[in-house]
Amino acid sequence: MTQLPVGSAIVECVQGDITNQRDLEAVVNAANAELRPGGGVAGAIHRAAGPGLYAECRPLAPIRPGEAVITGGHGLPNRFVIHCLGPVYGVDVPSDLLLAHCYRNAMRLAAKRAIRSIAFPAISTGVFGYPMDAAAQVAVRTVIAELNDPSSVRLVRFVLFDGAARKLYEALLIASIAEARSPTTRVDALSGRTDRLVGPGGRGPY
Repeated sequence: MTQLPVGSAIVECVQGDITNQRDLEAVVNAANAELRPGGGVAGAIHRAAGPGLYAECRPLAPIRPGEAVITGGHGLPNRFVIHCLGPVYGVDVPSDLLLAHCYRNAMRLAAKRAIRSIAFPAISTGVFGYPMDAAAQVAVRTVIAELNDPSSVRLVRFVLFDGAARKLYEALLIASIAEARSPTTRVDALSGRTDRLVGPGGRGPY
């Protein structure tokens, strides 16, 4: 496990299972638009959480690329699940801005709920086809930018599928943190906004 300080927080990179992050308050689901169980990360999270998760998700759907909504963790060891719809690479455009929205909106939902620890998968890099290196750059820069602003989040963990992805994230984190500390440069996440962070009308108790 790699641990790197960013402001008053720690960012970690691990190879592992997003459903087995027992020490964290929240995990992020790489969701589909209908927030249904499916393949990949979404399927694993729904299987581990049980049917109550989809029952809570159903009235929050559909969501658009870049949006994030929050539910309870149900059968997961985490109190919350934050569901983000990443862009389909080359279809949902601009893909880089929409992917940045996912990470930014997840971080801001976490801060809004005073969540102190959160785990992210590599959003959109599975069947949505986003190249891992480009997606990692967006993820790292966006998270670092959010942590450099006031936030309740004190621990961010990137949970990656394999060793190659973990090493890529580690290298980008080290380079981005060094760049952010330079007196002549500043690392900013890709700019942009989304119209809503949670379900319509702020539905749900979270």
